[in-house]
Amino acid sequence: MTLEHALHDPNILAMISGAGAFAVVVLIWVALVESDPLAERLKSVAEHRRNLSDKIEKEAPVSRRQSLLGTDTLKTLVQKLKLEHGRQTSNLRIKLAQAGFHSREAMMIYLLLRLLLPIGLGFLAFFFIFVLQTFNIPFIKQVLYVILAAILGLSLPELYVKNLSQKRSAILRKGLPDALDLLVICAEAGLSLDSALHRVSREIAPSCPEIAEEIGLTAVELGFFPERSQALSNLADRVPLQGVSGLVNTLIQTERYGTPLAQALRILSNEMRNDRVMAAEAKAAKLPATLTVPMILFILPPLFVVLLGPAILRVITMSR
Repeated sequence: MTLEHALHDPNILAMISGAGAFAVVVLIWVALVESDPLAERLKSVAEHRRNLSDKIEKEAPVSRRQSLLGTDTLKTLVQKLKLEHGRQTSNLRIKLAQAGFHSREAMMIYLLLRLLLPIGLGFLAFFFIFVLQTFNIPFIKQVLYVILAAILGLSLPELYVKNLSQKRSAILRKGLPDALDLLVICAEAGLSLDSALHRVSREIAPSCPEIAEEIGLTAVELGFFPERSQALSNLADRVPLQGVSGLVNTLIQTERYGTPLAQALRILSNEMRNDRVMAAEAKAAKLPATLTVPMILFILPPLFVVLLGPAILRVITMSR
């Protein structure tokens, strides 16, 4: 079946129309439904507190919050399929935390998607290419397209998580200086580290829910972990930014050696502010070189046309 015949087939046209209608409904729903990021972040912090409480106190019942499929069902399925592998699971949990997924079932859903998406997309490609014969292409290319569809399904979850991590890192990078200034103010007011983190998390939540969530998680972990440095190290793992690493190292040193917290944070805040100024100056210094190619391609040709166009037209007219 050629592409032209496939486009005139009523079954295929009905499938394409149905898929288009479904996509339109989803887009309208996403556009109209309001999302409250602050409420979601606060809910994540509360859930993390419950999870830590269940783990440390070794209570039988786990968190009541279940996903759409159910946490127990997902966990049983992942264990039966043997998708978890020691060190790989730990690294995956860190990657998901960097993307903003802190719930228990996030890793299970991710592992199941990496298993099911290649099978699903590969089956769809096989169905359209071999069964419906939508595209009249050689057999080798048909097999290649099916393999590429399966590889795409395997890569989609990782690409999605990586994209979310990059966007989240950019947001955290913008909100970190304000959070650090608030932390300096709280420390100079005489608050302890735990109280200062709770206060900063509450005050910065309306402007930057992401940084409020990370600071809130750290404040919760400081109250549960026996080693306070472990909670601070978890913050550095969840937020892979140079400023956060410096903040974590400073807080660990103040906890270990008894350095005044306000003084250490004041020095770190000044250093971070100087780094921001230097980064802005470096970006401004690169601007002339960056604008060279656009200027050559888009500014100089119209300028030549405006300056030389009338003279060229006059010469052509006189030559006639």
